[in-house]
Amino acid sequence: MAVATTSQLINTITDFLARNPTPQAIIDYRLPESLEQRALELLDLNQQNRLSESDRTEMEEFMRMEQFMTLLKSKVRIP
Repeated sequence: MAVATTSQLINTITDFLARNPTPQAIIDYRLPESLEQRALELLDLNQQNRLSESDRTEMEEFMRMEQFMTLLKSKVRIP
């Protein structure tokens, strides 16, 4: 599968946020299927201890974006 660059990941998320989504849309948000599949592939490689250095960097970026979205989702749930 193709590598998801940092800019692709950030652009995907910021494009979504730029559309001024509702709180519920933010809570329901998921990455496009191709990016989700890439993240799963990286997790699988990590479990097999087969990540290259570039794969590890890519996986860490996915993790940072996941942390950001988790924090954002928790904040829109707070009344």
